[in-house]
Amino acid sequence: MSEPSQPASGGFARKLPIIVILCVAAIGAFTLRDYMNFETLAENREALLSFRDNNYVLTAFAFMAAYAAVVAFSLPGATVMTLTGGFLFATFPGALFNVTGATVGAIGIFLAARWGLGDKLAAKMDTGEGIVKKMKEGIDENQWSMLFLIRLVPAVPFFVANLVPALVGVPVSRFAISTFFGIIPGAVVFTSVGAGLGAVFDRGETPNLGIIFEPSILLPILGLCALAALPIVLKAVRGKKGL
Repeated sequence: MSEPSQPASGGFARKLPIIVILCVAAIGAFTLRDYMNFETLAENREALLSFRDNNYVLTAFAFMAAYAAVVAFSLPGATVMTLTGGFLFATFPGALFNVTGATVGAIGIFLAARWGLGDKLAAKMDTGEGIVKKMKEGIDENQWSMLFLIRLVPAVPFFVANLVPALVGVPVSRFAISTFFGIIPGAVVFTSVGAGLGAVFDRGETPNLGIIFEPSILLPILGLCALAALPIVLKAVRGKKGL
């Protein structure tokens, strides 16, 4: 006797979080793009600094919650939020607040995708054959290296780095740890830029976001990428040589 099929409503309930995220992201892309920018930050900087001075702890937690929401719902302005963290709290603890907020938000979208899509897809990949099974096995064998690599490489969109691990069965704890530590280098760079925003605004300029591509910044990050990729390369070489 076959098992009863899962009610359609149950399947919809599992997909509801990711559907809500996609809807909010679409709405936010049109309604917030004119507000989450440097001009808005410059216009409200005195009010923000005053509120921070009078309510430091509340400001810190509110900022991390807002950053988590921006990431979880893929709203525009993540870069502005990172610089705002530096502007309000200096490079440290601003970088810590930025990394914490981004990690919490990333876990949120990761869990939504895992709950609605990831478990079923991961199960299919586990029981699949041929290239699908080999792809899943390759990811499993190098999860730590791959997770750190996609966080360190500037070209990988943050949204993609949040979704892909959820769809291939990466454990939540491993995702959280690799996200927190993997985004630290970039977060420190942009937070330090944010820490100098006051002087930039006084000159009527906009911050230089291309700083991450300057050799003094980019080369160390690429070095970290090479370290993250090294276990994958060594495993591939040993496999070919039968070591």
